[in-house]
Amino acid sequence: MAIEVRPATVFADVRTMVGPRRPDANVCWCLSYRLPSKENVALVGPERGALVERLCRQDPPPGVLAYDGDDVVGWAAVHPRADTAFARNRKIPHVDDLDVWSVWCLRVRPGHRGKGISHHLLQGAVTFAREHGAPAVEGYPLDNQGKKIDLTMAYAGTRKLFEDAGFTQATTTGSVLNGFPRVLMRLDLR
Repeated sequence: MAIEVRPATVFADVRTMVGPRRPDANVCWCLSYRLPSKENVALVGPERGALVERLCRQDPPPGVLAYDGDDVVGWAAVHPRADTAFARNRKIPHVDDLDVWSVWCLRVRPGHRGKGISHHLLQGAVTFAREHGAPAVEGYPLDNQGKKIDLTMAYAGTRKLFEDAGFTQATTTGSVLNGFPRVLMRLDLR
């Protein structure tokens, strides 16, 4: 298996990773942290997918995709923090005034989990951010201390995953997900 991580410019592949089975469903589409809360709640059904399709055409696109050959197998949302809900989030602190990028969602397709794809996705997100001039990348993973995480809440990643990619804990947060505290992990790219 040779995993390749590419910018998320192919909407059909993004839809495969984060879209609903029914186009009218109000699923996340990985917009919950990308948009201000009011805008996220107001955007319903097919409008959510239409916005993601537009984001895929922007520079930079909304994240990266992992491929095993031509088969899309993973997704990571990565973007400048200033353009996300994390810019205003009271529970995820700002460490300093650096224009950091955030990685807030990692998703691997069923049938492909347990093969290290999350590691490829995180490294690909870092490379993508670096290529777009990011001075640092942050993530807000769960500090689960090796305990099992519900797969629906595993999207934030784990502290160990980020540590394995060279990130270090910059601070604690006031955020809890699935009963686990979230920590702010940072990788300096300067």
